[in-house]
Amino acid sequence: MKYEERIYRSLINKDNLISYNVKILESDLFISSDTNLSEQVTKSLIIHRKSLENYIKTNPQFRTSLVPIKENNLAPPIVRDMIKKSKICGVGPMASVAGAIAEFVGNDLIGLTDSLIIENGGDIFLKVKHQVTVGIFAGESTLSYKFNIIVKPEETPLGICTSSATVGPSLSFGIADAVCVTSRSATLADAAASAIGNRVKNKKDIKPSLDYGIEIPGVLGIVIIVGSDMGAIGDIQFI
Repeated sequence: MKYEERIYRSLINKDNLISYNVKILESDLFISSDTNLSEQVTKSLIIHRKSLENYIKTNPQFRTSLVPIKENNLAPPIVRDMIKKSKICGVGPMASVAGAIAEFVGNDLIGLTDSLIIENGGDIFLKVKHQVTVGIFAGESTLSYKFNIIVKPEETPLGICTSSATVGPSLSFGIADAVCVTSRSATLADAAASAIGNRVKNKKDIKPSLDYGIEIPGVLGIVIIVGSDMGAIGDIQFI
């Protein structure tokens, strides 16, 4: 896959925030906040990763299934959330893992800082005090970097997640350079981005995929980029 480097980490304006990185195995978090919360992020990330790892040991289908699996009320909170949100979107639970990690770590830290942005593999959880803009990275598309989504403080906490068939390691059965979804839940936004992206087999699929995606409960807005073509729907404001 192309574009493994984290180019898109420069695509959010982070006025006066401190930025730092916390990485544990596959989880590579880039955080911006009022103060350096590396220690707290590390502790939270370890807890949620361990919950996932332990659950997968006894429930291997959680990791491998490409379709929704049965809910388990005895599972850890992050597992229950992933199962529930992926079921809404009609995909396997691991389609939501990056957004879920960002959201659950974010919720653990949200009371420690006025502004918090957590990016995990291009999937973002943010709670901000001032308006920010988030750029959309779409690989080699001519529209990459050309559109910035405005996020107002009153709209946060917010999840902004992107699925791509041409950027990074995410599994996609479509061809979209970027399918960006906003939702109050980063877990849901991640699962929805995967579900919508799977439907985009050619440029003609942009509009029907937007129409499909906006009907997913909890989805606020969607942007789809395929080459030099783009479509958007819902509560999305560009600058």
